Amino acid sequence: MQAAIYTRNGDPDVLTWGTVSDPAIGPTGVLVKVAYVSIEGGDLISRRMTPPANGPHVVGYQAAGTVVAIGEQVTRVAVGQKVCAFHWFGSHAELFAVDQRHAFPLPDGIDMAMASTVPTTFGTAHDALFEFAGLQPGETVLVQGAAGGVGIAAVQLAAQAGARVIATASGAGRSARLAEYGAAETIDHAAESIAERCLALTDGKGVDMVMDIAGGRAMAELMRAIRYRGRYLMVGIASGESTCLDFTDMVTKSLTCHGTLFGREMGTPRGQAIVEDLLRQMAAGAIRMPIDRVFPLSEAAAAHRYAEQAHPFGRVLMAA
Repeated sequence: MQAAIYTRNGDPDVLTWGTVSDPAIGPTGVLVKVAYVSIEGGDLISRRMTPPANGPHVVGYQAAGTVVAIGEQVTRVAVGQKVCAFHWFGSHAELFAVDQRHAFPLPDGIDMAMASTVPTTFGTAHDALFEFAGLQPGETVLVQGAAGGVGIAAVQLAAQAGARVIATASGAGRSARLAEYGAAETIDHAAESIAERCLALTDGKGVDMVMDIAGGRAMAELMRAIRYRGRYLMVGIASGESTCLDFTDMVTKSLTCHGTLFGREMGTPRGQAIVEDLLRQMAAGAIRMPIDRVFPLSEAAAAHRYAEQAHPFGRVLMAA
């Protein structure tokens, strides 16, 4: 098969389009003919930081396509069925092998391109907000770095749950667009203080919860924005900057801090139920993901470069 591969870590140019062996599947394996790949933040981090174990490495968490082969013990899906699928690597290819626990049948009426964004993107947002942080109606949630996929998912899910969402992005145009997805207030963090604005919006009390998808130097501002006994969710490092928690902030405000990696939960019955429900919501039009741009899979290097450098709104996809 053809795939986007790398043999060393580095910038997007380390990705090349080449021929590798078709992936093998075991008794519980599912082989998917890829139609769309959603570029996830973890894909970019893996390309930069995860050394290839043996020879050319195929990066990529997530894709949607059609099942072309299954192992003898597979019961969740059938050959010919359209699915979205997850694995820790391998999606940037014509064929994607996953365990059946991570293959999710697509409901009727769903757009396959948009469905390719669901498991990691919406699943991460859902798990952070509800499983770990216990979001309640009427609470105020600050979503930092909200113009990316997980951020836009979080804005929608939190608003639908009855929360007041304050969403940040860089640039007035990008931040204003977040209102279309349920943000009650938007902040251009390149032009104003996140903390000062949040304190003004909450009568000086601070927000109940911060979902930090960006990490980096903004953490000090976010700590000022959060209330006493608030919750801080560490979801991503989209900024690419090193981030350290200050124990003074944690202790003096009695904060609760959670990290979220939904990929480790996705294959459990609870995680599967979350993804399946999110797919039904998307098919019904209750949630959506803006697709900023679609590249050919053979142009994976250009797609990664765009995802990293162009500040896309929503997700960047690749079509096989």
